[in-house]
Amino acid sequence: MNFQVTRNENPTPANEREAIIANPTFGTHFTDHQVVVVWEKDKGWHSHQVIPYGPIQMDPSSAVLHYGQEIFEGIKAYRHQDGSIWTFRPDANARRLQRSAQRMALPQLPVEDFIESLRQLIAVDGAWVPAPEGEKTLYFRPFEIAAENFLGVRAAHRAEYRVIASPVGPYFTGGIKPVSIWIALDSARAGKHGTGEAKTGGNYAASLLAQAEGYEQGCSQVMFLDAETATYIEELGGMNLFFVYKDGQVVTPSLDGTILHGITRDSVITLLGDRGHHVQQRKFSLQELREGVAAGDIVEVFACGTAAVITPVGLLKSKEEEIVIGDNEPGELTVAMRQELTGIQYGTVPDRHGWMVKLSD
Repeated sequence: MNFQVTRNENPTPANEREAIIANPTFGTHFTDHQVVVVWEKDKGWHSHQVIPYGPIQMDPSSAVLHYGQEIFEGIKAYRHQDGSIWTFRPDANARRLQRSAQRMALPQLPVEDFIESLRQLIAVDGAWVPAPEGEKTLYFRPFEIAAENFLGVRAAHRAEYRVIASPVGPYFTGGIKPVSIWIALDSARAGKHGTGEAKTGGNYAASLLAQAEGYEQGCSQVMFLDAETATYIEELGGMNLFFVYKDGQVVTPSLDGTILHGITRDSVITLLGDRGHHVQQRKFSLQELREGVAAGDIVEVFACGTAAVITPVGLLKSKEEEIVIGDNEPGELTVAMRQELTGIQYGTVPDRHGWMVKLSD
């Protein structure tokens, strides 16, 4: 695989770039280049390119606009103290993109192409990766879209894989403090045999109405229950959940086809096991949460994902109730897990599992 590089003739001036990096806001500024790889049914993957960042030329009949064939990933680049640039478990992101592609009838990009696309973008836009202070990173958004000009209900015969990147700070500003979660009682994120475990835009679109309702109630995220019975906790609009008991055991909802296979989730389970915690992956009901908190057995709740890393949950509320977790302060295990995971990512804690991959010296 050879990437043809066309450099941006009008890159962001260095002083402007440094001002953006000094005070980044999530997903509002983008680097000077993007990656593009084309797939055609009779040719496979071809035309690997790095080109200037800019609008996508798209025909109004492009299949993605009509049938929602679209998938994406979220992954970060971390600058270590020696100036080198690394990323976290890109092979896992690549395999998840493949699973999403299979579910959405899109072509599967090879793992090595995925990882190389990140290296290629860093090769031209490495200056956009912030220094590690303040948990600043460069957030990659790899995505794949159906790009055939055709109005017909079938899988597209042409697709495009692209990568763009945005310098970001913490997803939740104000440091590590508990967030409030709105419990969605009147809507579901995904149903049985649907697209819930694919990272596709439609799942997020399905969450936005409840998210808006949550914002009106002073909550920053929404927790969804299973679509069939509205009994079991699944996940937040963009993060997985963990429930910590006072005896040290931890419960997280099992992956049953409607919940995204979170890479941070998987990493947390491994790190909890390293610490001797028994992690149960099983169905976990809202009633069990109520009873566990009321009895003082559940002492911490935290959410995790690429964007927010690990975030404590202090309050869950709906139109019917409020469930206060502990004393509404970050729990001891939550804080420890967050420090360990971010330490691995920024190179200040030993990477015992070989998760970090160098993108640039």
